[in-house]
Amino acid sequence: MGTIFICCDLPVSNNAIMQPGDEAEETIKRIKSHKGVQAVLIVNKEGVPIYSTTSDEEFAMDHAALVSQLTTKAKSTIQILDPTDDMTFLRICSKKHEIMIAPDKEYALIVIKTLSPNAELDTNDSNNN
Repeated sequence: MGTIFICCDLPVSNNAIMQPGDEAEETIKRIKSHKGVQAVLIVNKEGVPIYSTTSDEEFAMDHAALVSQLTTKAKSTIQILDPTDDMTFLRICSKKHEIMIAPDKEYALIVIKTLSPNAELDTNDSNNN
């Protein structure tokens, strides 16, 4: 997956949603088209959603804030374990959902996927390393 950059130095309030450029929008549409994808969020470094594919504002705000806190803790843990390393991707799997986070300096891309009851996660990548 390519990196999505949204360039904007303007302050963003909780009610303001940015519109990404055409290339970013096409990437988001492609991600959203995958089976089970419930939402795609872009959050700023404060954990505020600045872009969301869901119309449920409460869902977006809750997930953005909580996932951002977890991402910050995970990044910190990696830095403590190895100061020369940095987290580039975080994947969280539960029985019902999969959350994928691609953090960057100013923003993070969060993809929330609902798993079907009989779905098996693709763990081949992690098993082959």
